[in-house]
Amino acid sequence: MEKQKQVITNRVAFLEKKVPFYTSFLGIAGILILWEIVSRIGIVSPLFLPAPSNIIITGWEMLVSGEIYGNLTASLYRIVLGYVIGAAFGVLIGLILGFFKVADAIGTPIVYSVYPIPKIALLPLFILWLGIGELSKVTIIALGVFFPVVINTFSGVKSVDPMLVKAAVTFGSNRINVIRKVILPGALPMIFAGLKLAAGTSLLLLVSAEMIAAQEGIGSMVLHYGNLMITSKLMVGVLILSLLGLIFNRALRWLENKLIPWKE
Repeated sequence: MEKQKQVITNRVAFLEKKVPFYTSFLGIAGILILWEIVSRIGIVSPLFLPAPSNIIITGWEMLVSGEIYGNLTASLYRIVLGYVIGAAFGVLIGLILGFFKVADAIGTPIVYSVYPIPKIALLPLFILWLGIGELSKVTIIALGVFFPVVINTFSGVKSVDPMLVKAAVTFGSNRINVIRKVILPGALPMIFAGLKLAAGTSLLLLVSAEMIAAQEGIGSMVLHYGNLMITSKLMVGVLILSLLGLIFNRALRWLENKLIPWKE
């Protein structure tokens, strides 16, 4: 009797198919080329939408003149300091709320009642309390970063398998070791999700704060050239903000891969 060979087809092979690394660049390049064509043939006036080539030339001139350096340095100082402070307090308070039931009962309602308030609405109050200098801007960024991080850290701690905690305690671990070796590693994926979410919020608050109360910074520069209708220089500021967001995301992803290699 002749045996029939049956070919088994993997119907979910498309889920495992690797995408070439240059695919992301092709998408961006396609948009830029289309944008350049639209601007060159005059469908949209350069006053409202300057061509990418014009933006790059303008950006180079601003870089050589030192204008970008001064504004970028001021913005980086504010966002890095505000982000680090907000993230550090967010992780710490999130761990405390998730691990101690008394802290959870007292602190969680406070966090969830303050979280929905648009943080930029509090900037006039912070200026009144802390002055119009750097402290009020750093504080508003730190506050905006704090809430996504604390809520995600709290959720991450609550999602850790209780059996792992009980096993660690049974084998003699104290509370510090339980947090450090069981809860913190288990909560790291949720913590990084909060950190990535907070990165976008920090950029939004940076620009808003600099537009309201700053003489120097990328947000202040965008507002200044918007008022003068010099859109090519305005778009340079927008491009820098976009690059900052991309660098932020890539840095967090690199750190996540280093700290959570098992997630891959």
